[in-house]
Amino acid sequence: MAKTRMVHQFGMGTSLRRMDYTEAACRAVRDALWHNSLSVAEAFGVEKSAMIIEAEIGVQNPDAVDLDKVRAIFPYGQAKVSVRAGGLDVPKPDSDAVTVIANAAIIVSFDMEPAS
Repeated sequence: MAKTRMVHQFGMGTSLRRMDYTEAACRAVRDALWHNSLSVAEAFGVEKSAMIIEAEIGVQNPDAVDLDKVRAIFPYGQAKVSVRAGGLDVPKPDSDAVTVIANAAIIVSFDMEPAS
């Protein structure tokens, strides 16, 4: 079997007031997922639990993201979540606070037999 990429999804999420990197990351993942209604598993006769999900999140403070909370968003499949420097912190005027912007890239793959 070969791992075959089937879907790319992209999203953006924010934390406007609390500087919550986890919430911004979760919102970015939800943004990516909720724009689509995927039936690709059913189309190929594969169980949804067989989805291989790779989610990459970009935020300015990667260590502040709770990976378990982000992983819990996925309703099925085998989710692997990674976080790296990216996104954007937008300074607020007259304050030390920032608006946190997170970006998410989600790739859905399956182990499939190559076409012959």
